[in-house]
Amino acid sequence: MAEPEFTATGVRIGKRLRSLTRAGQVRISDGRLALLTSYGTEIDSAPVQAVRASKPWFAAEDRALADLNGKRYLLTLGEHDPAPGEPGPPAARRFIEAVRKAAGRGG
Repeated sequence: MAEPEFTATGVRIGKRLRSLTRAGQVRISDGRLALLTSYGTEIDSAPVQAVRASKPWFAAEDRALADLNGKRYLLTLGEHDPAPGEPGPPAARRFIEAVRKAAGRGG
């Protein structure tokens, strides 16, 4: 199995007004984006070419939207990338760039 192209831990994943996990994982590996619970159970996954990642205009800087399989997930990542060696999720902007790059849409 190849190294993941993007991994974020400690991510709050929600759908509409419901929180699915407060410390989940987002992983891009082998051309797929996977949303996982803190225990590693898959919430949803899809090929990156079929995923739409964007920044909601109405939300804080640490939020990103991911549309997978016709479902919209609100991801709360970090406002800024953590310092080297420090724990914490990467910036939402970095997640959006990683999805676009993995899908071959530039970034």
